[in-house]
Amino acid sequence: MAALRRIKDKIKKVIEKKKKIKVAKASSAKIKKKSIIKQIIKKEPLRKEQEILGQEEVAVEKTKFSHPEIPRPSLRIMSHDLPWGYGKDKIVLQVRDPRWLHAYWEVTNNTWDRFKRDLQGKFNGAKMTLRVYDVTNIVFNGANANSFFDIELSYGANNWYIDTNGPGRFWCVDLGLKLPNGEFITIVRSNTVCTPLEGPSWITDEEWMIPEEMFGRLYGLGFGLGQTSPLGKAWQERVKKLLFSGALASPGMASMASPVKKVPKERKFWLVVDCELIVYGATEPDAKVTVQNREIKLRPDGTFTLRFALPNGEQVIPVKAVSSDELEERTITPIVTRETKTASLLKEAVQKSE
Repeated sequence: MAALRRIKDKIKKVIEKKKKIKVAKASSAKIKKKSIIKQIIKKEPLRKEQEILGQEEVAVEKTKFSHPEIPRPSLRIMSHDLPWGYGKDKIVLQVRDPRWLHAYWEVTNNTWDRFKRDLQGKFNGAKMTLRVYDVTNIVFNGANANSFFDIELSYGANNWYIDTNGPGRFWCVDLGLKLPNGEFITIVRSNTVCTPLEGPSWITDEEWMIPEEMFGRLYGLGFGLGQTSPLGKAWQERVKKLLFSGALASPGMASMASPVKKVPKERKFWLVVDCELIVYGATEPDAKVTVQNREIKLRPDGTFTLRFALPNGEQVIPVKAVSSDELEERTITPIVTRETKTASLLKEAVQKSE
């Protein structure tokens, strides 16, 4: 009996030992499992961050050497051909040079139809005409021009070059119909233009006086007298002679070159003296001022300055000012007389020695 109890006790101990081992193994397995889960939870965001960073690096690497196109605004498509007309009755006058003008115009079909209807039989005998008015120093009202001349045109013409032969003048042009009886009917009237002078301006200012050599060089360049001019040498020499002889000065005025001119002498010693006259004054800035019947431009403060050549003899320079409302008029006339005396000491010495 005692032996059986001992065997049972040993079997119990073995069973309990095995149970303890199983429990220990199970608990250790649970612990390991929890630790693995914790590690996985901790490592997952790192892996995601690493994956994101990796993707960004790849994207940056791909676009590192790319050149994306910059969006540009859409360009307007312009027509290469100008329209034949703009549907308006209009004439434009422009200056080509001191003697020539250019005019271009448009007259609509409705306007021609109206004139055909109004003139009836007279229209067939009418001629399309440019009437060119000289409107220098006047407020043109259509009937007070200094003078005018007509140019007959064909009905297909829409522009014309006009030889005025009048440098330094103001011009206006009417496009119209000239009837067989001489009557002129205006269709459209142009703007007013001024042709430049062919020579230096007669209105100068003592503040801008320059030596003759520089004046001639600058003025000559305007006539193509430079070294690179394509014009012929003969023409250049002719203009140079006209320039320095005073023939290219403004009409009615003496040459406005520098007062000192070197005149060749047989001897090296020489002396030349000349004089100029400066006329200056002031009035209301909006007044109209004429000097020797020629209108001048005032400065913004109403002052003016003119430079004249002063030859021997008497100079009469009437200066007239008219108020803007034309109710007042004043005239001041400076009269200047010049007398030049010359003497040669060499000539007297020779006479005394003789």
